[in-house]
Amino acid sequence: MPTKFAILSLMISVQPLKSAEPVRDMITDRPDTTESPYTVPAGMFQIEASFFDYSRDSNSGVGASDEWIYGQINFKMGLGTNSDLQVIVNSHTEATESALKSSTRSSGFGDITVRYKQNFWGNDSGITALALMPYVNIPTYTEVSDEAWSGGLIVPLSITLTDRLSLGLMIQGDLVPDSDTSGYDLEWLHSATLGISLTDQLSLYLELVGIAGQDADYQALFDTGLTFAVTENLILDAGVRIGMNRPAPDFGVFTGMSIRF
Repeated sequence: MPTKFAILSLMISVQPLKSAEPVRDMITDRPDTTESPYTVPAGMFQIEASFFDYSRDSNSGVGASDEWIYGQINFKMGLGTNSDLQVIVNSHTEATESALKSSTRSSGFGDITVRYKQNFWGNDSGITALALMPYVNIPTYTEVSDEAWSGGLIVPLSITLTDRLSLGLMIQGDLVPDSDTSGYDLEWLHSATLGISLTDQLSLYLELVGIAGQDADYQALFDTGLTFAVTENLILDAGVRIGMNRPAPDFGVFTGMSIRF
């Protein structure tokens, strides 16, 4: 018959081992345009999803386009200490183009985006952090699909200014399909976002975004929104986008959530 000491030793031996290293704080790529250089910890999963994302663009009173995206979901998986894999799906998209006497409507499952994020420094410490994030868009050939493969490279940089202020900078180069030439055009996006911690749970961001293309006019946008941390692993968000010049979409509004497990 085993002794009390033997039973106690056996109980200790079967207890699950706990990691000596703390898990880094949850940081998301949404809701702003500027991506984060921080990755999902190895072995963990993170889901960043929009409940809806609406945008509207008018054309000098001649016509307008409206787009609703429901359930855009970014599935993330931590691969290593400083890398993660992301798969983004647009569960359902509805797009409407209206003119003076006619309108067209399309809907369906959007294209799929696969991204790989590699952090180079600052993932767990330091006042700056940098990452590279190549990505590829996979066409689904639905009514709302671009019907062509595309891709690019995203370079996000984060700078901690104070305990309550942070600055995010990003530059992105994209190869986008050109339906007129059946080829590809180079498009550039640059952005800067200021994050402000109002309380331990509530944060505000202010963002400027610029988009330039080979055969397209420059677009300037202003974004702002709020995030609310319900727990350490659950964040709710909402925000708006406002076009600052004529080529940019006029207006957008969105809301969503992020959860980690």
